[in-house]
Amino acid sequence: MVAASYVLEYHLVNYRRTWRSSALSTLAGPLLTLLGFGVGVGAFVSGGVDGVPYLDWIVPGLVASAATQAAFGEATWPVMSYFEWMKVYFAQAAAPLRVADILGGHLAFMLFRILVSAAAFLAVAVAFGVVHSWWAPLTLVVALIVGLAVAAPTVAYSAVIPSESYLAILMRFALLPMSLFSGVFFPVESLPVVLRWAAYALPLWHGVELSRDAMLGRAPGWLGLVHLGYLLVWCAGGCVLAHRLFRRRLVF
Repeated sequence: MVAASYVLEYHLVNYRRTWRSSALSTLAGPLLTLLGFGVGVGAFVSGGVDGVPYLDWIVPGLVASAATQAAFGEATWPVMSYFEWMKVYFAQAAAPLRVADILGGHLAFMLFRILVSAAAFLAVAVAFGVVHSWWAPLTLVVALIVGLAVAAPTVAYSAVIPSESYLAILMRFALLPMSLFSGVFFPVESLPVVLRWAAYALPLWHGVELSRDAMLGRAPGWLGLVHLGYLLVWCAGGCVLAHRLFRRRLVF
């Protein structure tokens, strides 16, 4: 754990030099999304969803979606570049660091970036006056869990692909469909049965449900434990797979 903290420090030092380039988009993204979907589209959704105003209903899903977007961004091109172009992982492996330290430190930095993105969305939501429950901060915990559930297997994928074009394929055929059909913008019950079960199989829908329960102040009940357990399975499985693939490439 101590060695992994040094790897995390490396990433934080790099981020300290570049954070300004992402600061504007981190705030502008939530603002424009809430204006476009929450206010713009919401004006045409009379009665809201399940008796909840559309803007209030959509925000929790957007927080969870922002976490997955940040997770995908940090777990794709940066990971591949550290293997293929910048060779950072190989340099770290030449130091007295274990594979678990290298992977754990980078995943910890990804969680930091996920938290920043989710917190920015939540802050904008507060400014819009759509946060009414004291349980709303729990959406940040949910964002970390669903973010890791997406980041860990994506890191494993990025560690073995031969070309960056495979990252674009993953974005088109995994990230975008998951973002659109996981209950962020409309209830999954309105989807055809096949797509509905596909949404149930992906981690984002479970994160959206937990986030919505927290922000609306609803008791998740036993189904909340199912959502949490399923996300933790994704987290654990992704971390184990990523460690195995990192070890295959870094240990000679």
